[in-house]
Amino acid sequence: MTTGKEKFKQYLKKIGSGENTSSGLNRKESEEAFNLILHSDATPAQIGAFMIAHRIRRPEPQELAGMVDAYVNLGPTLTSKTLQLRPICFGIPFDGRTRTAPIYPLTALILVSAGQPVVLQGSDRMPIKYGITTAELFEALDLKLTGLSNSQVQNCLDENGLAFIYQPDHFALAQRLKNYRDEIGKRPPIASMELIWTAHQGEHLFVSGFVHPPTEERAWEALKMLGESDVISIKGLEGGTDLPISRPCITGQLKNNQSKRLILHPKDHGCSGKDMEWINLHLWRKHALDGLTNKGPLQQALRWNAGVYLWFAGISQSLEAGLDKAEEIMSEGSAKCTLEQLIHWRSKITA
Repeated sequence: MTTGKEKFKQYLKKIGSGENTSSGLNRKESEEAFNLILHSDATPAQIGAFMIAHRIRRPEPQELAGMVDAYVNLGPTLTSKTLQLRPICFGIPFDGRTRTAPIYPLTALILVSAGQPVVLQGSDRMPIKYGITTAELFEALDLKLTGLSNSQVQNCLDENGLAFIYQPDHFALAQRLKNYRDEIGKRPPIASMELIWTAHQGEHLFVSGFVHPPTEERAWEALKMLGESDVISIKGLEGGTDLPISRPCITGQLKNNQSKRLILHPKDHGCSGKDMEWINLHLWRKHALDGLTNKGPLQQALRWNAGVYLWFAGISQSLEAGLDKAEEIMSEGSAKCTLEQLIHWRSKITA
């Protein structure tokens, strides 16, 4: 019987044979290779070699799709209850933020306040950036979204319209790969795949961040293979889904296998300014709580982000209507109330 080590060796030969002789794996081979990696049936030397070989040659769309297949089959799952609006699923880099103040946790609270469900995913401090994480940002707002079972996360989505898949709690197989990311010192192909994977099964709007156009193109092709029919790609801050206010926002839409580019100009809507730098968690908390009530230095960035996503989600019929809706939610304190309701929901579980 062929061992996992011997089987994996064949896949490694295909992608690591040199510039003229290496070739990509097909989708099924990529899925099986990642099954072997996740189950540690490949050796550490093989896994490290696989990651760095893929880093050099870049994973092809069908390889990314195969990686997602492995995660879908082995990872956590979420579903939407009957008659619930389809969620927005955000593909955000797991290694966090280090240069700019995150907006997306606040955007999520405004979306939920408007009745739009949101699914987020992330991990603890992750190589190679070891940036501030989603879990830390919400905890700074007194909302602890870690230490929950998968069923409790599902319950939060059902009751409150917000779900956060936390890799250390919900996907131990994937969390094992953290050390490899640190040891090779470069973002491995897993980092690209994480931007197009979601634990949510069923209809949703998928929003994925990107940095370079070739990355976006590969992601689009992979998402088509995966059957994602409604996708928004964002050239966001630090490769995430936060829209900048300091420059035009480059976005793309993939709908029913048709793609188009959309450039949004915050200055045309009174939202331009400087993207706020990341300083520390204490200062971010203060600005975040102010922003939720339409005050402080994050006010314009939050209005812009929430307004655009309300429009993308179809909650608002136009961008201007989305911006007005976001400002209304902020001014009335509805997002702050949503945060307090989530904190209360979490406290009942702790009790």
